[in-house]
Amino acid sequence: MIVADGWRAMQDGKPNTDLLPQSLIIHRYFAKEQAAIENLEADRDAISRQMEEMEEEQGGEEGLLAEAKTDAGKLTAKSVKDRHKAILRDREAAEERKVLEAYLGWMEKESAATRKVREAQKALELKVSAKYSQLTEAEVKSLVVEDKWLATLAARVQSELDRVSQALTGRIRQLTERYATPLPQLAGEVESLSARVDEHLAKMGFVWK
Repeated sequence: MIVADGWRAMQDGKPNTDLLPQSLIIHRYFAKEQAAIENLEADRDAISRQMEEMEEEQGGEEGLLAEAKTDAGKLTAKSVKDRHKAILRDREAAEERKVLEAYLGWMEKESAATRKVREAQKALELKVSAKYSQLTEAEVKSLVVEDKWLATLAARVQSELDRVSQALTGRIRQLTERYATPLPQLAGEVESLSARVDEHLAKMGFVWK
């Protein structure tokens, strides 16, 4: 690719992602933006876990979210809102309404959090796309050689070192277990066993000099 086209970040008017994956651009130039997105994703996931816990606690047959499920057994914004509307004036359903309202609140928070993640991702994509057209040949070489090739080689070498280290550790453990008993002790045990065998053989009439 480099021989044919040179160190080009753009090819036919488009980012040359085959030579320069977007992950390299993000890691080198937009690490803060990526970290911010990961924080937003963590916030969204925390909200999702709260909803899951609430559904586990109240989604069973006797739970206060049971009647809000669809025929397929799912909780959707429409099904929850419909159930809430159906019991809006039911005095005996005050506790259920409270749970439904809480769940709807979490659904709105999740939707808002998801929207923030998408907006941040879209903004980052635009920055990355614009960065491709701004890269110099020297920057492309640095990204490809250092961040792509050498980083990949370093990761593979480290992986091989870890594999060899684990293999050696396992072998040492086997040898340690195998030779946990010192040789003099083994020799003493052999001598003792030999004496017992000789004694039994003598009792059986087998005697030798």
